[in-house]
Amino acid sequence: AAASSSDDGPPRIIYCAREERGALRLFIRALRRLPLDQPWVADVWLEGDIPTPRINRQLRERVRFLRPGKATPEELIAAADVVCATSGGPRPAPSIVRDALAAGAVPVAAQIAPYAELLDGDGPERGFLFPPGDPETLAGQITRLLRNERMRASMAKAGRSSQRSWADVGDDLEAIYARTVGRRHAPDGNPEVRRRISKRRTIDCDLHMHTDHSGDCATPVEVLVETAKDRGMGAIAVTDHNEMSGALLAREYAEKVGGIQVIVGEEVKTAEQGEVIGLFLEEKIERGMTMAETIAEIRRQGGLVYVPHPFDRLHSVPDYEHLLDIVEEIDIIEVFNPRVAFSAFNEEAERFASKYRIVPGAGSDGHVAQALGSVRIRLHDFQGPEEFLEAMRSADIVRKHKNLVYVQALKWMQAASGKSGGRKQVDDPRPVRGGMRAETRRRRAAGAGGRGKS
Repeated sequence: AAASSSDDGPPRIIYCAREERGALRLFIRALRRLPLDQPWVADVWLEGDIPTPRINRQLRERVRFLRPGKATPEELIAAADVVCATSGGPRPAPSIVRDALAAGAVPVAAQIAPYAELLDGDGPERGFLFPPGDPETLAGQITRLLRNERMRASMAKAGRSSQRSWADVGDDLEAIYARTVGRRHAPDGNPEVRRRISKRRTIDCDLHMHTDHSGDCATPVEVLVETAKDRGMGAIAVTDHNEMSGALLAREYAEKVGGIQVIVGEEVKTAEQGEVIGLFLEEKIERGMTMAETIAEIRRQGGLVYVPHPFDRLHSVPDYEHLLDIVEEIDIIEVFNPRVAFSAFNEEAERFASKYRIVPGAGSDGHVAQALGSVRIRLHDFQGPEEFLEAMRSADIVRKHKNLVYVQALKWMQAASGKSGGRKQVDDPRPVRGGMRAETRRRRAAGAGGRGKS
């Protein structure tokens, strides 16, 4: 059965192991630091296959470990004086903090956003925060509450009064939905342009490629263009980091050899809000401006705003709040990038694009030519940014999985082989292996071999 109310005994501390396992270990380390000359008891609710932590004999007299069937988290929180939430971020459980406030218990929580937003704000203090991963401060905050019954009562009262009615919550949700709907992009685009291009052939396009004009890439412009042609691409966007000289040379080379279109772009590092790509540019955009200033410069040139790898926390990306600030300005958002470390980053981008009806895009983000075509966009042929954007509305994203470790190894090897000495002059810009021409040669060779045997 659940613990009895602390009105009948010493102050009761509750921990519910719904966070990552490291959070439970942190809580146990804090318990070991609590004063034993002060009356207190603790209940720890464990679910699933979480092993029971080892504690010393003195703590065993004060701490109970409970499993489902013995008590529910809700029952324990209802009888608590103090409720701890100690996640460092991987698996927070904000419902525990909300339940504690509603029940009149005082939360002591790690200072991460899901918890801080429930305890920070105007009005009387209703809980304590501590630095994530710090058992000393956690134990200190609990000790303050154990030794000051008046403080506990005041904070518990503030927590109960902070709870809102379902009618208020419903009004807030309705307002949020209204704001979200108002920021969604119009789905129709330009039907006249779309009808015009619908009669054209379809081509494959890669929207995110780099050349040796990027500091972290060693692929010559000519090799990239020839490889794109060899692999049957109809268009590529060259988007070097904070530089567009490579894209301009690629366009010039593509016009000379024919058979492929190059979209001139640039992946620009903003001051503090991550990277954004401008497509269909003619002039270099300097790095270090704000996101709004960078987008304004893309617009001045008649370009399109393309947000790459928007939720990949291992890249320099705008956070969610900054994305919302510019959501009306985004023309295309990258929903598939094969180089992200976790597929969840791409899935989050897909949800964001769907939520705001933003045109989805994709690109290999290739820093070696072998990565070209890791993902292809199949769309109607186009001329200029307006036709391109309309073609993208009905485009298909064709995902082709490549070995990321292999492609990254090629990038590092190529970048290390003489890249620091400047870009190489390419007299024989042959495509890398694996394209349509290579496949044709293999078939011809196989056919010739077969005829000889007969």
